[in-house]
Amino acid sequence: MKSRILSIFLLIFLSVHLKGQDSIDTLGFFEPSPVFHQSRFYKALAFSSTTYTAFSIGLYNAWYKKFDQEAFHFFDDWNEWQNIDKYGHLYTSYFQGVLCYKGARWTGLSENQSILTGIICGSLFQNTIEIMDGFSSKWGFSVTDFAANNIGLASFALQQKYWHEQRILFKVSSAPISYSEMPIFSTSGSASSSLERRVDDLFGSNYFERFLKDYNAQTLWLSVNVDAFLPENNSWPDWLNVAVGYSGESMFGGFENVWTENEDLYVLGPDFDRYKQFILGFDIDLTRIETDNDFLKSVLSVFNIFKYPAPAIEYNTRGEWKFHFFFLN
Repeated sequence: MKSRILSIFLLIFLSVHLKGQDSIDTLGFFEPSPVFHQSRFYKALAFSSTTYTAFSIGLYNAWYKKFDQEAFHFFDDWNEWQNIDKYGHLYTSYFQGVLCYKGARWTGLSENQSILTGIICGSLFQNTIEIMDGFSSKWGFSVTDFAANNIGLASFALQQKYWHEQRILFKVSSAPISYSEMPIFSTSGSASSSLERRVDDLFGSNYFERFLKDYNAQTLWLSVNVDAFLPENNSWPDWLNVAVGYSGESMFGGFENVWTENEDLYVLGPDFDRYKQFILGFDIDLTRIETDNDFLKSVLSVFNIFKYPAPAIEYNTRGEWKFHFFFLN
């Protein structure tokens, strides 16, 4: 997923920072303005522009500058990482749209203007990365990534336009996995490695890196607010969602479990066959928790991007059914 998820945390910082900038008149720090607020708007515009510029320059120097560049080209990465990355694009662009929409509403822009702001800002952040990919020899412009970005933004915009709320949320969960240090021998038998060493090379060795990059540890979710689809005065708790998750396991390469280390070839056998997981469980919509505190509302909105452990049922492509009292990954 490279640096795509990084943009989420930049936008979280952007949202919280901007909302804390102003307490004009009787408005609280975190209270959206009911009318267009010029001072807030220009502060938001300046900070957003600075953040985007810093993000773009920093991303290029920290990531793309390390690799060779060439003419703009395309790259077909469909089915890489069992398409976990594609769902990551849906999730990231959706959340960016929602967050930028809320920032626009904080400045007092109208509903339609704020939706458009969410679409434009989300597209700008995501497509900057896609274009950088297009000029990188190691990757290329991915049409399916671009499509996933637009589907995520459309999911935000259509819900906000026609329901005036987000009833179906995109979320992510991730929990650290301990990988075996048992030796794995190369095809020639002259060298050895381990899953832990391979994962360190692929996903990094610290918790933060693995949270962002370890596709085996990630699950992407669609969290549906059941109460929003039921008649009024129903007994279903308005904060309790039903979530559908998708994940993959035993992935130690983009398309197959084959890699080269120090010029030695490693090929994992059938004990490490890749498989997919489909999960059905419960979730909490933190934005539905009743509070009059605007600061707490903002905090709950930010942390609502994560799916928290809850009872769930799993079916995987090994043909197994599993019950999890608390599903982690």
